[in-house]
Amino acid sequence: MRTLYIANKNYSSWSMRPWVLMKQAGIPFREEMVRFDAMDDDSPFKRVVLQLNPAGQVPVLVDDGLAIWDTLAIAEYLAETFPEHHLWPRDARARARARSVCAEMHAGFGALRSHCPMNIEASLAQAGALAWRDHPQVRSDVQRIIGLWTGLLEEHQGPLLFGEFSIADAYFAPVCMRIKNYELPVPGHITDYIRRVCALPSVQAWTEEALAERAFVAFDEPYRTSRG
Repeated sequence: MRTLYIANKNYSSWSMRPWVLMKQAGIPFREEMVRFDAMDDDSPFKRVVLQLNPAGQVPVLVDDGLAIWDTLAIAEYLAETFPEHHLWPRDARARARARSVCAEMHAGFGALRSHCPMNIEASLAQAGALAWRDHPQVRSDVQRIIGLWTGLLEEHQGPLLFGEFSIADAYFAPVCMRIKNYELPVPGHITDYIRRVCALPSVQAWTEEALAERAFVAFDEPYRTSRG
């Protein structure tokens, strides 16, 4: 049985991506949570994760002794291992576009990630309003996401970015959580897409388990001093 090592569901956007992907596709795996505590190399979190991969980050997929610790690498490995699930779009041109948008998410949107860290449990409209007002890069990131999603939804006629569920939707699921919880201003068709992603059984399951967590990680919540 393959094992996916993740961190707190409430905070870990990178962990969410392969977890949602495998759950939605029905790929069996065992979950192993390594809870955030600190990012120092001698912290309990780092000590565990560094035994799995030299980058010291989650998620990590371990399959028959092979450790894969980059989300895109995990997605590609799963797509190759389970071709019957069509995790990338079926059409070659659409696959190329899907890989492009996932790579853009992987490397970009730093302002949104920095100023609006994922926090599924919290209602963060005030923090979102301040980020929107004070950080033009956040506004630029969101405008790029709006344009990206709009083009894909129109081209593939929804309901998801490439019509049916794909790696791209799993990859952008944490972005949906950010826009929703920080109440960032987006047009109605983008809100509708976010609702559809949040209604996916895999995303619902992740959300329910995130809400059940009780941990408060201060470095992940610069905008408050305790969990409500």
